Amino acid sequence: MADDLKTLPTDHVSHEEPMGRATFTAFTNATPEDWQKIVAANSVFAKSHVDRIVTHLNLLKGDCGGFPIDRLEHSLQTATRAFKAGMDEEYVVCALIHDIGDSLGVFNHPDIAAAILKPFVSEKNLWMVQNHGIFQGYYFWDHIGLDKNARDQFHGHPAFEYTAQFCHLYDQPAFDSAYESMPLDAFIPMMHRVMDRPKQSMYLKKSGESVMNGE
Repeated sequence: MADDLKTLPTDHVSHEEPMGRATFTAFTNATPEDWQKIVAANSVFAKSHVDRIVTHLNLLKGDCGGFPIDRLEHSLQTATRAFKAGMDEEYVVCALIHDIGDSLGVFNHPDIAAAILKPFVSEKNLWMVQNHGIFQGYYFWDHIGLDKNARDQFHGHPAFEYTAQFCHLYDQPAFDSAYESMPLDAFIPMMHRVMDRPKQSMYLKKSGESVMNGE
């Protein structure tokens, strides 16, 4: 059998389907065996989650959108500033990914980053990422005909000052073409540690184990 596999074209061997594919045509006729195959494939697929995020971050390279630096450099600068200030790895990963949705969510980019981070980060960090766009608006929205004080609607929220500080200290000053950012590769081990295991997900068992990780 092993020798037979060696003779197969590489495109016939899927590393994401260790047990083969399910055979149902609709969920209503799926079997437990079908779902075991899907869970097994997803447990392999989940391991490359960070790789896919890195691939998309690299798509931001060269895309300036009129800004002084490209979107990847802004992301790296924001994360580097947070790292050098001694913020923990979860915070730094949030800083790195906060604008990953720029190219896909032109009208709601914070929601893209928040959706990616939601299973892995604290409620405080999630709220910060999800609302950073409005808080960042404090620094420029008056220049484009919007209310720079729109963030005031959140006064009293436990993460208000936390989010305001993120924007003031790390996000809004991260457009300096002379700043020396850490390379993207330096953040990949942090991303793996933060995203190794979800803290919250609809696919978590009561024990806290993830079905989609094959646990």
